[in-house]
Amino acid sequence: MDVPIKDESIRLGQFLKLANLVDHGAEAKTVIAEGRVQVGGEVETRRGRQLVEGDVVTLAGQSATVVTGEAAVTDDLPW
Repeated sequence: MDVPIKDESIRLGQFLKLANLVDHGAEAKTVIAEGRVQVGGEVETRRGRQLVEGDVVTLAGQSATVVTGEAAVTDDLPW
């Protein structure tokens, strides 16, 4: 799944929450420290790792790709 960010980069811990791969920051810290998170197919243990557009983050078989720009509106509501 593509997860848009508003800046050019985002920290790994923040991205895990944004992508709904974890529920809160403490959980992000734990899964990263345990070596359960991969970035681009490589285990990443740095919570502060800067992610940029195109990085693919995987946790527990779920993947999310960093994309820049606004989130697409998919509900067709006029507001």
